Amino acid sequence: MSSESLRIVWIYPDLLSTYGDRGNALILARRARQRGMPVEVLEVRSDQRLPATADIYLVGGGEDGPQALGAQRLLADGGLHRAVAQGSVVFGVCAGYQLLGTSFFAKGVQCRGLELLDLQSDRGESRAVGELAGEIDPRLGLPPLTGFENHGGRTHLGPEVSPLARITAGVGNDGATEGAWRGKLLGTYSHGPALARNPALADLLLRWATGAHQLPPLDDTWSDRLRNERRSAVAAARA
Repeated sequence: MSSESLRIVWIYPDLLSTYGDRGNALILARRARQRGMPVEVLEVRSDQRLPATADIYLVGGGEDGPQALGAQRLLADGGLHRAVAQGSVVFGVCAGYQLLGTSFFAKGVQCRGLELLDLQSDRGESRAVGELAGEIDPRLGLPPLTGFENHGGRTHLGPEVSPLARITAGVGNDGATEGAWRGKLLGTYSHGPALARNPALADLLLRWATGAHQLPPLDDTWSDRLRNERRSAVAAARA
């Protein structure tokens, strides 16, 4: 982490910003500031160079065309690869998650991904839409995942990544697992926004970025209400 402030970069909001994914940047910044951390949030458009010295990079969801264009520009820019090599945190959602892998499909064409995670995505027989829930990898020490998914992709994990969660509701990667992580890189199909529904996940990213083993607790009454409401709705739908 920078000695001056925590730097959060929201990558290409002009291309990759669906289903309230900007909220992930807002949640991270708020939870950091509530703990007294100075924070700088940078919104880097697709016609701008990506800084390679930030602490956390966020890649949101998007439609096929913007997703393919975003991947091309990130490959040409190289800034995200330099940041990862320096130990920065990367959080990708939906299309942003897919493009962190080796390949994905957009408008029926296979596109090259950033090859930062050992996974590849193709198209499913049906679209996955609705509540998404799962039990998160116990090594991460987080409560169950909750979110909303809307995607046509199916993602297949290689041996160098671990699933973020095991599915209890929804589709996620393939109906069995959801998301993936390796080191300080993490991806998910969960919108909602993901970090509003899962504040402990936001704190995990902050801990990775700052090197802290623990963070001072916050009042998560309203986040807990939202989580409990959505988890109860999922349970009722399955009953």
